[in-house]
Amino acid sequence: MSRFSPRRTIRQGLAATLAAQATTVAALLFVDSRRKRDRPSRRLPRVEPHDVPVPGGDLRIYTSGESLFDDMLADIDAATHRVFFESYIWKGDEIGHAFRDALVRAHERGVEVFVAFDEFANLVVPRSFFAGLPDGIHVKRHPLLGRFPFVTPRQSGRNHRKLLVVDSRAAYLGGYNVGSLYADRWRDTHARVSGEMVVELANAFVDYWNVAPGRCSPHLEHPDSRTWSSTMRVHRNIPTDMVYPIRNMYLEAIDRADERILLTAAYFIPDDVLTRALVEAARRGVDVRILVPHFSNHVVADWLSRRSYTELLSGGVRILRYENAMVHAKTATIDGRWTTLGTANIDRLSLAGNYEINLEILDADVAAQMEEVFAADALNSTEITLAQWVERPFVSRLAEGLLSPYRPLL
Repeated sequence: MSRFSPRRTIRQGLAATLAAQATTVAALLFVDSRRKRDRPSRRLPRVEPHDVPVPGGDLRIYTSGESLFDDMLADIDAATHRVFFESYIWKGDEIGHAFRDALVRAHERGVEVFVAFDEFANLVVPRSFFAGLPDGIHVKRHPLLGRFPFVTPRQSGRNHRKLLVVDSRAAYLGGYNVGSLYADRWRDTHARVSGEMVVELANAFVDYWNVAPGRCSPHLEHPDSRTWSSTMRVHRNIPTDMVYPIRNMYLEAIDRADERILLTAAYFIPDDVLTRALVEAARRGVDVRILVPHFSNHVVADWLSRRSYTELLSGGVRILRYENAMVHAKTATIDGRWTTLGTANIDRLSLAGNYEINLEILDADVAAQMEEVFAADALNSTEITLAQWVERPFVSRLAEGLLSPYRPLL
């Protein structure tokens, strides 16, 4: 008989656990691929964009990529001085070519054009697509790996931002990447800002351009004049500076809620502190509703998200799951007064890892429109109750448990 070896037993246990986790992921990916193939195409509910006056300018909220891309392209075509364009994903398809062509036209008529995109997110885009940008358009490629990426988190964050600034007239930010898929098959939220906040978003681009990993030539000067708006603020996660204000912005707003919290999250993997804040709000009588995709484009993220559902539902939080399409929005509105929208998901990668940008707005009219957007999305959603959740199959519980150790990574 062989002698008992604790080390060998631990190694065998770890190997078995890893094998079970790998098998679970493979099964989820297989089932998800079949589901996506069979999912019917349908027109998604939307709220038509219109300008909402805010102190110092206007704000326009988009829930349709078609309308958004048309307006973004029109603003680029109207540019006379400078364009800052930044996108996490920039597809080399029909919509992607339309943006590239508009930027080239702007450059050819003498407009300064600065472009930033993430190399990792665009690995599948042909290199010839980006090679089509002529010399004279300034390009910053956020590198696959910064210096010493596994030693310091300062160099490991992706550029997950989506930002367009045209002259001093208009700026756009939100969840929409650039590509045909996002025009009509995904539900997302984006905003166009005009007026005094444009300079703040221009400043955010300049800061990223000058300090983030990757080529940053030429050096950009900061705007001469900034604003002290009491209505809107720009919050930016900057890994190189180890600054992550967006998570605290959410926590502060949730803690102040008296009546209702309406939160939409593409990837909802809250940490213990955020989960506790939402449950505490519900227990003091706040109507807390969280809208997530029933099935997102990252099935493993979906299953990691579910690990928090029992605690949330038990605490009185309501969970709505968006059906038959990917909802990619990253928004929240509270008490008919406070709103945020931008690029940050409710997960570790966004709140303590990547370059992100969110707009915080204190305005009742903007909040009213965001509540209208949430209500429209809710019509395309199904609510899951605590009673339904506790009765889910054992195999689902097992998969959640096997994958849960990876929650801190995402």
